[in-house]
Amino acid sequence: MRTSFDEQLALLNRRLIEMGALCEDAISASMRALAEEPKAAEKTKNIEREIDHAEREIEALCMKLLLQQQPVARDLRAISSALKMISDMERIGDQASDIAEIMRYINNDDIMDATHLAQMAKAASRMVTSSVDSFVRRDLGLARQVQEDDDTVDALFDTVKQELVAGIRQEPTRGSECLDILMIAKYLERIGDHAVNVAEWVEYSITGVHAKE
Repeated sequence: MRTSFDEQLALLNRRLIEMGALCEDAISASMRALAEEPKAAEKTKNIEREIDHAEREIEALCMKLLLQQQPVARDLRAISSALKMISDMERIGDQASDIAEIMRYINNDDIMDATHLAQMAKAASRMVTSSVDSFVRRDLGLARQVQEDDDTVDALFDTVKQELVAGIRQEPTRGSECLDILMIAKYLERIGDHAVNVAEWVEYSITGVHAKE
């Protein structure tokens, strides 16, 4: 019985890794629109659908583990944490899709310096990867590092805001573009927040104490 349970837990870990990779792909695809890659928004939307499907698969697997097996306290925490994690990961896919949609309406020939947006995207994507890795490896230190890394994304968001304010002052006619860029930055900040939520559930699965308690 335990062997079967362990095999299904291993499958759960693999599915979570796959879902995390899809989240990374969605973030990357959404930001490629800055380089005017054709059909970037459509590709991101397709990945979002894959993420939604992965969420349903993992949810079903977790329910199977809960109903058909007899998990001990540690396993129960891991399964319940996975259910919470996939909700945040699904939202990451939604927000990546929202970013790609906004990109369709920005004139990339005239877009303001996007360096900090790209840095935000990389940092947020790295947080998503690390948060899932920390669950699979049961690495409490890595989970807590993800929570600390959110400060980097927040600082980049503040930098983008300051640059946009300066940009509007210099070129008031570009206010609409600046608002679009601000929305993209806000979505990236939220992706970082969702990665933190995942990491906090990892901490709970390991320690039995949620970071916000």
